Amino acid sequence: MDDYFAIDPIRDLDFSTRSVRSGTDRTNVGEHGEAMFLTSSFVFRNAAEAAARFGNQDPGYVYSRFTNPTVRQFERRLASLEEGEACMATASGMSAIMTTVLALMKAGDHMVCASAVFGSTYQLFSMLSRFGLQCSFVSLSDLSAWEAAIRPETRLFYVETPSNPLTELADLAGLAALSKSRGISLVVDNCFCTPALQKPLLHGADIVIHSATKYIDGQGRVLGGAIVGQRAFIHDQVLPLMRTTGPSLSAFNAWVLLKGLETLQIRMDQQSANAFEVANYLNQHPAVTRVHYPGLSTHPQHQLAKTQQSRFGAVVSFELRGEDDQSLRSRAWSVIDATRVISITGNLGDTKTTITHPASTTHGRLSPQARLDAGIGEGLIRLAIGLESPRDLCTDLARGLDGVEP
Repeated sequence: MDDYFAIDPIRDLDFSTRSVRSGTDRTNVGEHGEAMFLTSSFVFRNAAEAAARFGNQDPGYVYSRFTNPTVRQFERRLASLEEGEACMATASGMSAIMTTVLALMKAGDHMVCASAVFGSTYQLFSMLSRFGLQCSFVSLSDLSAWEAAIRPETRLFYVETPSNPLTELADLAGLAALSKSRGISLVVDNCFCTPALQKPLLHGADIVIHSATKYIDGQGRVLGGAIVGQRAFIHDQVLPLMRTTGPSLSAFNAWVLLKGLETLQIRMDQQSANAFEVANYLNQHPAVTRVHYPGLSTHPQHQLAKTQQSRFGAVVSFELRGEDDQSLRSRAWSVIDATRVISITGNLGDTKTTITHPASTTHGRLSPQARLDAGIGEGLIRLAIGLESPRDLCTDLARGLDGVEP
């Protein structure tokens, strides 16, 4: 085996080609499909080789907690698609976030995070204070707020763009310029767009995070996460943590995710097109007061989205008309419960369209003030559009929306 983090040799080919061929390591059997190595350990030819492997003097495989051939193929393919030097796969998106934070920070250090992030991410960063890691939350799109939050001990910026669930965008080039001027690492969660639609590293980000559970898998089958960045960071800072703490991606899940990457571009293009149609339908419905979708010209960052994304993604959120929180929650739940085609679930990224009420599910454990700061009201509904007919999806939403008083 060559260097575990070797650059993929076909990274100069087109994205669609790399999606199906990057990272492939065939065994001496000559299999065409990627092999699945369901093994916990690897056999050495002799004691000297075992010692060399454990001592990092031989690049071969040691133990599947941190080195596995199937996982390696997934890592190399995703690194190539993100235009990164190396990747380390993890058991979930949240474990990827946690591993990255531990790799970059120590007790007494500080990070700045957008207030508009996934609920579990917000909670994780709030929990870290008990371990001496401090976090300040600021407006995602306000560069002056990011600059004002910087301290001498600030080590990283963390953003999701587009954000969950309001599809707010970060100015990646602006944040990158600010972070680099202060020696701060910029970490970008690219879950909503994937490298098929957006490549944060090309806009100046240092590290990209993925919940591969979402669009990379694409069919809601397995959990997975990934960290993409420079080889030195992955090899010297992330790998030692993975080796010791063990938030490992299984070989089976890696194999499934490899299959997901093969159709990533096709799915993201079609789901983005479907989302645009649904967003336009919602934008004209009298029961809806606001639609959050970067593809609409009414989105405040529509032009920015056109600059740093190739398409606008498949997540659409919308707000219902109403006055008090109690009536808005009741209306939102009624719209959700009236659907017959769309799946009611908190997950997203599937080929099947999903719907959820963020204030009571994905962001339900946040404090009322934190939800208010993030702009998540009781009348907000999030859709993750799949591959069904947009006309059928709009008809399904109309079952509940048409009964809401304008």
